[in-house]
Amino acid sequence: MRSIWNGAISFGLVSIPIKLVNATESRSVSFRQIHAADGGRIRYRKVCELDGEEVSQAEIGKAYEESDGTMIPITDEDLAALPLPTAKTIEIVAFVPAGEIDPLQMDAAYYLSASGAPAAKPYTLLREALKRSDKVAVAKYALRGRERLGMLRVVDDVIAMHGLLWPDEIRAPEGVAPETPVSVRDAELDLADALMATLGEVDITTLHDDYREAVEQMIAAKAEGGAAVAPPEPEAAGGGQVIDLMAALESSVRAAKEARGEGGGVAGVTELPARKTSSRTPKETGARKSTSKTAAKKAAPARKSTSETAGSGAAGGKAAAKKSTAKSTAKKTAAKKTTASTKKATPRKRSA
Repeated sequence: MRSIWNGAISFGLVSIPIKLVNATESRSVSFRQIHAADGGRIRYRKVCELDGEEVSQAEIGKAYEESDGTMIPITDEDLAALPLPTAKTIEIVAFVPAGEIDPLQMDAAYYLSASGAPAAKPYTLLREALKRSDKVAVAKYALRGRERLGMLRVVDDVIAMHGLLWPDEIRAPEGVAPETPVSVRDAELDLADALMATLGEVDITTLHDDYREAVEQMIAAKAEGGAAVAPPEPEAAGGGQVIDLMAALESSVRAAKEARGEGGGVAGVTELPARKTSSRTPKETGARKSTSKTAAKKAAPARKSTSETAGSGAAGGKAAAKKSTAKSTAKKTAAKKTTASTKKATPRKRSA
């Protein structure tokens, strides 16, 4: 791999000569601009606005544009004279836990290669120290005319460096979160957890760019004189529509399980068997009997009350007369019994 920068790592008083190598590469398919009418290539030419003539790369310099459009020329000598200690040095300033680095700061990635045999020993020392400390190194370096922030960590047996954005280059997420207050139920969180558990982990090396493969197949088909491959019909999306979140989560869990070859049931949800209408359990029968008895008891006083009310109608007088006669007869009978008992209890006097 071709190095893009040569310098040294400054580790205290230890200097480690290194070469900077790109750790990533773009695999996206690139296109050229053409004239749609005849297929001619469209090229950009650098032209001076004052004389209208094309300018070569060797004649192009740098300048800073003021707000009023005034150009201030800046030469390479001006930049080289700046007091920039990191011009050719990756200066380590601290060692911190990896969790303290915000992933939002991550930028380009590079491999640091030891430059020459004398650099092997200090390079290995720094690599092993990073491994044992379980930390990353925060460093400052200069590349392409500006000072940058970097993070050094160990990848296999190589020291890698991630370019970091400066903290003031990270925008605050103002106005991004939903402004409408929303409450999430525990049942919804449980289904979300079930979906996460069902999807599980993935070997990221098995993932690939489906779009790029489709573009390459389309280009190959057209190069052979064939027609472009018809794209599949997109699935209907519910964009802008209110969806049943619980139903969507359950369907997602079911689909994820089916994709993994597992059962299609929803995790944590047990379906109850349908209740049969023809059969009755003893509990239900007892309940119905108890209900009928209670109803009968309640109905009895109502009937009695109804009959008494009816008796107070046309036959009310006769019933009252009979009742009065019965009471009088009962009193006479009680009086006779009382007199008889008194006679028995009183002793007779003997004659002298």
